[in-house]
Amino acid sequence: MSKILVTGMSGTGKSSALTELGRLGYRVVDTDDPGWREYREYVEPVDEVHRGEWLWVEERITGLLDSDDGRSLFVQGCVRNQSGFYGRFDAVVLLSAPADVILDRVDRRTTNDYGKTPLERQMILADLAEVEPLLRAGCTHELDASRPLDEVVADLVAIASHPVTTS
Repeated sequence: MSKILVTGMSGTGKSSALTELGRLGYRVVDTDDPGWREYREYVEPVDEVHRGEWLWVEERITGLLDSDDGRSLFVQGCVRNQSGFYGRFDAVVLLSAPADVILDRVDRRTTNDYGKTPLERQMILADLAEVEPLLRAGCTHELDASRPLDEVVADLVAIASHPVTTS
């Protein structure tokens, strides 16, 4: 069975797509859920500023990718260390959408408070400019997530049926 990573910026619909895939009977893991990632702090050597970031708990992700229950697996996430696992996935799918769509979605969503403050909205726009190109460079597929959710989910199902092995 296929193992598909669904990645992208906040507000592109990753969690919504996984919810629908789960309803269709696929195995899904949202790595934003507790236990899948951890917050690590570090100090920037240049300016000695304390920073931090969320990273996957590598042992947990390895165990997940080693397991198989006969169904295709869709994993959702967007963390710095995910690229170390790209070779373990049959496809890496980037969900992308224009900034205005993303900001509208995070403003209207009720399942996640991230993106409600002006600072968080600035961070989303910065990630679109800085992080999304890195995700695009490493993905095997890119889907326009501004389309209706059922179309995005249908494309994800098709990708799982005909994956392109990552390298």
